[in-house]
Order: sequence, then structure tokens, then C-alpha cells
Amino acid sequence: MPRPVLLIAGGGRGIGAATARFAGARGYDVAVNYVSNANAAAGVVDAVKAAGGMACAIQGDMGKEVDIVRVFDEATRALGPVTHFMHSAGIMGTYSRLDEASADMMREVLEVDTFGALLCLRECARRMSTRNGGKGGSVVMLSSMSAIIGGAGECVWYAAAKGAVDSMVVGMSRELAKEGVRVNAVTPGVIDTDIQPPGRIERVGPILPMGRPGQAGEVAEAILFLLSDAASYVNGANLRVSGAR
Repeated sequence: MPRPVLLIAGGGRGIGAATARFAGARGYDVAVNYVSNANAAAGVVDAVKAAGGMACAIQGDMGKEVDIVRVFDEATRALGPVTHFMHSAGIMGTYSRLDEASADMMREVLEVDTFGALLCLRECARRMSTRNGGKGGSVVMLSSMSAIIGGAGECVWYAAAKGAVDSMVVGMSRELAKEGVRVNAVTPGVIDTDIQPPGRIERVGPILPMGRPGQAGEVAEAILFLLSDAASYVNGANLRVSGAR
């Protein structure tokens, strides 16, 4: 029986990388998308292979339509039809109040985090949906607690981008529910990854409800549950992994 194929947008670092490593050990072949850090992506590929899975690294900017389509095509050529997808490609921009933020910076965040996410979901529908000749599949989008608490004083634009992700998960889960594709989201709180600005973990960690930030592997466990058949009737859900934040 062929192994499921998981494509991770933004799989070379942070939560995406942790998900890839765990997935390789749990029976998935994994395509690791990255935008610039080829060495990090290669390390994730090596970890998946060491765990017994097939893996490949695919460069691509997940804010650009031509790259998104190509990444899905290359993953299919290398490993077979994509059966599972996780969207972890995201940027936060430069922290500030909204009245101090530049339009160009905010537009770049929205291109990757919102429009890119929509295009990835479109590709999943085109390739996985039984209506379009696919065999079904499972999708997990990475949201953020910023969408709930608003990002005041730091990243209102990022909160808005992730709020849009929450909406598209609801819409696409219903659109594809009878076509064999489940679409869910995971909403992390403060997680100790390199997306955090310097010093933020040290400043914020002690005042969080659990007294510490989360780790990428703790989020990856939730993602892999939602991707798996163990979550076969979980659709349109948004699972918080936020340490009670």
C-alpha cells in the first residue's frame, strides 16, 4: 500500500519542520517547501529519510501563484499525488503599531499569509477533491492566537491575515465535505521558533498562563492528529494549542 504524501508549505523551519520530522516517523512521505534556507530544508529531508520515509525539498515562494502551482507539481512528480497538505508558510512583518507600519510590509505579509493560503487551498481542491478526479485528502492550515486577540501594538495586519485563514477553513471544509477532503486549522499561541522577534520569548514567556512558551513539537502533534484518519469526523475545526492563552 502506498504511503501517504504530505506536502508542507514552509516545512524547512519551526512548526512545519517539526511536523515533517514527526510525519516521516509515522508513515508519510514528505515534500518540504522552503523559500530561501536550502540547508535547513535539506536537514529536514534527511531526518524524514532517516525515519524511513521518502522526502524531497522544493524551493518556492508561497506568496506567488506560479511558485505554488509548481511546488504542488514537483511534489507530485517526486513522491506521487499529494494526499495531505499542511500550510505553515507565514511571515509576521516588522512589529509595530498599525499607525507606524508601512503599506509595503503589510502587503507582503498578506500576500504570503492570506492570498498564498487561499491559492494553496485552491490547489488542494483541484488535486484532492473527488469532484475533480482526486481520491480525497486532509488539509491543516496554521492560524494564530493573534487572530483572536488582535495583535494590538505588535502586528494587527498579521492578526487580520490569520483571521482570514480561520474563515477560509470554515468555508473550504464545507465546500469539500462531500468530496473526500477535510480542512482543519491549528491555532498556536506563543511558540519558541525563529519567527519570533529577538527577545520576545524571554519577555513574554514568564507571563503566559503556563509560565512558558510552547514548543514546535507540541503543535506538530496536534497537526498530525488532524491530518490522520483518527480525526476522520473532524472537519472545519480549529484546535488551539496555546497553553490556555
